[in-house]
Amino acid sequence: MKNAVEIRNLTKNFGELKAVNNLSLSIKEGELFGLLGPNGSGKTTTVKLLTGQLKPTKGNATVLGINVLNNPIMVRGLVGIIPEQETPPSFLTSEEYLHFVGRIRNLDNIEERCKSWLEFLEFEDQKEVLVKDLSRGTRQKLMFAQAFLHDPKLAFIDEPLINLDPIIQRKVKDFLQNFVKRGGTIFFSTHVLEIAEEICTRIGIIDKGSLIYEGLIKDLKKKRQHLEDLFLKLVKEA
Repeated sequence: MKNAVEIRNLTKNFGELKAVNNLSLSIKEGELFGLLGPNGSGKTTTVKLLTGQLKPTKGNATVLGINVLNNPIMVRGLVGIIPEQETPPSFLTSEEYLHFVGRIRNLDNIEERCKSWLEFLEFEDQKEVLVKDLSRGTRQKLMFAQAFLHDPKLAFIDEPLINLDPIIQRKVKDFLQNFVKRGGTIFFSTHVLEIAEEICTRIGIIDKGSLIYEGLIKDLKKKRQHLEDLFLKLVKEA
């Protein structure tokens, strides 16, 4: 099985702050990988480095076989990205924004794709509402839809469930698990341990920019070890 993401000695400094510190990690195709850590641990910075939104201080990464440092636009064209903060243009309606994304990505059947996602995430009744007037939860639905509109092989997701109601959370979790069963790959950044334990196949724990643990969720279950206990122990030791 090929690696969808390969990270080698990735480092990002902001002045004297080491946001990501010599991170090395591989994510295989078909994994639902969760990068876990406390607030400020470097999770979001890692996602931005892997999607070419930030340049590393040193080190490198490849995504779907493409060098991110050399070809950030190509990487962003292939993958789906759900950022931590919802930032769709405020002057467009939900439907207009999805159509805009479809045209930028040169997609066919844009109308059908948009309709399918509006129905699936249950906000078709909000399709003509300006983004600036949407609730945070609906904006998050919109960002989820745009990330998967082009049927990517790999998606980077930063805290995707935090503003969604329980019904949509269940739908999204089922979708992500089925997505990887069909051969897709998810890189999932979160500090919500219960969600990671429920849906991830493998996790890594990062603290102060450094990877302090990585392993399979099924191995924790075999040992009857709870992720929360492991997380708290490792972060305290680190």
